[in-house]
Amino acid sequence: MSDQANENIESVLQETRSFPPPAEFVEQANISSKEQYEELWNRAKDDPAGFWGDLAQGLEWSQPYDQVLEGEMPETKWFTGGKINASVNCIDRHLDSWRKNKAAIVWEGEPGDTRVLRYQDLYREVCKFANCLKKLGVETGDRVTLYMPMVPELAIAMLACSRIGATHSIIFGGFSADAIADRNNDAQAKLVITADGGWRRGKNIPLKEAVDQSLEKSPSVEKVVVYRRTGCEVDMVPDRDYWWHDLMEDVSAECDPVELDSEHPLFILYTSGSTGKPKGVQHSTGGYLLGTMMTSKWVFDLKEDDTYWCTADIGWITGHSYIVYGPLANGATTVMYEGAPNWPDEGRFWEIIEKYQVNIFYTAPTAIRAFIKWGDEWPNKYDLSSLRLLGTVGEPINPEAWMWYHTVIGQERCPIVDTWWQTETGGIMMSPLPGVTATKPGSCTTPLPGVVPDIVTAEGESLGDNQGGLLVMRQPWPHMLRTLYGDHERFKDVYFSTIEGCYLAGDSARRDEDGYYWIMGRIDDVINVSGHRLSTMEVESALVAHPKVAEAAVVGFPHEIKGEGICCFVTLTTEDGSDELKNELKQHVRTQIGVVATPDEIRFAAALPKTRSGKIMRRLLRDIAAGRESTGDTTTLEDFNVIANLKQKED
Repeated sequence: MSDQANENIESVLQETRSFPPPAEFVEQANISSKEQYEELWNRAKDDPAGFWGDLAQGLEWSQPYDQVLEGEMPETKWFTGGKINASVNCIDRHLDSWRKNKAAIVWEGEPGDTRVLRYQDLYREVCKFANCLKKLGVETGDRVTLYMPMVPELAIAMLACSRIGATHSIIFGGFSADAIADRNNDAQAKLVITADGGWRRGKNIPLKEAVDQSLEKSPSVEKVVVYRRTGCEVDMVPDRDYWWHDLMEDVSAECDPVELDSEHPLFILYTSGSTGKPKGVQHSTGGYLLGTMMTSKWVFDLKEDDTYWCTADIGWITGHSYIVYGPLANGATTVMYEGAPNWPDEGRFWEIIEKYQVNIFYTAPTAIRAFIKWGDEWPNKYDLSSLRLLGTVGEPINPEAWMWYHTVIGQERCPIVDTWWQTETGGIMMSPLPGVTATKPGSCTTPLPGVVPDIVTAEGESLGDNQGGLLVMRQPWPHMLRTLYGDHERFKDVYFSTIEGCYLAGDSARRDEDGYYWIMGRIDDVINVSGHRLSTMEVESALVAHPKVAEAAVVGFPHEIKGEGICCFVTLTTEDGSDELKNELKQHVRTQIGVVATPDEIRFAAALPKTRSGKIMRRLLRDIAAGRESTGDTTTLEDFNVIANLKQKED
């Protein structure tokens, strides 16, 4: 944690606009009144075992649990003694009703090819592939790496692993060979599932080639399964590599699910660590499944006839929880898209919404800011009237982007659920409930039932309204991470050693007078300017409110007078990169926030360094601003040329 976290963080951004849920939405909402929400939240806080125990009856258990909650953070267990299987809860239990013929996955490939898998189709494919895994020697408890494009087979492989009790470790299809090897070795993966390639902006991404290189450094991996997607030429090593379609030819379409302990590791998902060593976040089966099922239902107000689309990649936690496990546990129809949002043009997402009559659309603020930059003419070409709910995920959304999303995409009739959560939390923690919460642009509003947050000083003292501090959780929840794979001490140290008895989120936040939470950025995304601790997110929001700014990232750098100066990396909507515009932007921030937040430097950039999930890598920008070499984990960086170009500008 940053040394700067020893003092309170000043919050300088003021947002007064508020948008109540439309009356017609409230009428049909799963949770439709403040009283209903408060009753649920208070019960979950006062009697977590009773609350979650009742909800867990909505899952299918092959053996009932003895105890709902055992132990205290960080050593908590949920539904101990219970036996459960995730694939049964996502597929089998829907087959005894009309849902067997309902679309489970609606898929569109980047080139335009499409498939629809009904729940009974998904059952057949998952059972067959589970039998393939068993045939290749995969057993309950083994770890399996998945490195695939966004094709239905990725979801099928996940569910097949869960069916036989193998723990899956998904690596985003774009990481380097070294990154794959690091993760294979940390998890001691026995088998890798990949594809020949995947499509991205019309180009073949050679996935099998990266896997081949990684296996030179991955001694634990015995076999590789390859799905044919692009038809590109690949090397197939005899007795190690197997084509997916060959394996699936002669296996049974029935596979008995393994009865697993509730705490059985469902998956490991690696997330970047500040030390350069990725952290293998491990999630359980029963608690995780219940959390993703309930949060999907509450936040997205899921209905039987909804077509729901989360635009994330399954390689990230958002895809795990809100493309696969959460929606399928609810028997929903989930849309998957393989490619880029601007291929073959900037209208692709809106075309997909019109084509499949998407009702619920869940995407990232980074994407929304890109849509703004591309221009209103793209969404305006398409009929988006099927939309009834919009969502955002991944980072705080600045108010101006929120307003654009509300007016241009939602036509001022769709509630927006601005969700705060993390890989570690497993599911959404704070979010508006669309039939209850009056939203404020830029705020994730209130905690969901079962989530008990607080904002504290570095000494753990609770802070009052509108005081910035450290965001913590004071009570365990079922879908929280259980450990960091193979490193339980690091798990305790990173998340539980700072504030006794609490989970440290690593974010700074404030709570306003209405009890709404505002995420101000990561703890390390705080600048100490002349003794004033400022959140970088608030300066970024002020910049993006300027009509010539498409995107901004703000970092601190050493300043001999102020201690830290404010350096702003800005992507423009215009060709104007003049000194006059730099001065105009500095004055704009000064007017919006105050003298203390006036930027010291404005640097124009054609693009900002981002992870493949769309998050800006501010750590790398801090290094550039300070004129030092970057260290730490860069495996999640989407385009290394961005960093090279920024450095070149400075030379």
